[in-house]
Amino acid sequence: MASFGWKRKIGEKVSKATSQQFEAEAADEKDQADDDDANWVHATKRRKEIFLEECVKKSKELKDEGADLAENRRYREAILKWDEALQLTPEDATLYEMKSQVLMSLREMFPAVHAAEMAVQRNPRSWDAWQTLGRAQLGLGEIALAIRSFQVSLHIFPMNPEVWKEDLSWARKLHEQQKATKTESVQALAKEIGLAQESIPDYDFESDEIVAVCAAIAEKEKALSAAKTVVIVSASGAVETVTERDNCPTTPDETLFIRAR
Repeated sequence: MASFGWKRKIGEKVSKATSQQFEAEAADEKDQADDDDANWVHATKRRKEIFLEECVKKSKELKDEGADLAENRRYREAILKWDEALQLTPEDATLYEMKSQVLMSLREMFPAVHAAEMAVQRNPRSWDAWQTLGRAQLGLGEIALAIRSFQVSLHIFPMNPEVWKEDLSWARKLHEQQKATKTESVQALAKEIGLAQESIPDYDFESDEIVAVCAAIAEKEKALSAAKTVVIVSASGAVETVTERDNCPTTPDETLFIRAR
């Protein structure tokens, strides 16, 4: 009968020195792997930084090209350049603000307001963006909104004489004219309504005078209905008026021509 002995565990025969050497090599490989990961992350981050730098550089070139085109009144071409730049740097508020100015020159007020609003969203501290937004709103006839935008621009840069003396002053003048026009329109409408009401007399249909007039008209109508008047023209041309009673009607002879009135 076979006897069973205790089975040795795997690795029990491995010497202590060999084990330590294995652990050291594993640690070196781990450190090397960590270094490789760190290098990869650093390289990726660096590549991203280089890409962003190139985008910013290219965007600035396109922005300058668009500005040159706008100065030469080639507005459509300038907008195309700035739109291309916005694909590279979509958070550049200056591009939106410049685009809004050009759109106002083209009399495209709705897109101009939208572009200015985008500029304000990306840089709420830009007094230029608020000034351009106010001008675009003024072009749409939104005078109250334009005044608010100019006030915000002045709050950011209080010493700006252009916004204070030109933009805000003009907007307030237009606002006063608008209020005066509305007041005149309301007064004219009220006057027309008053005249219309005055043209309709206010009768008291229960007064004694009205009752007496109605009674007289009724008596006259009664008398007219009781008697009928006939105008008779004879063959010789003589005219005769005959009153015919209901109870004794008058019948003209055959020699007469009767014309009724």
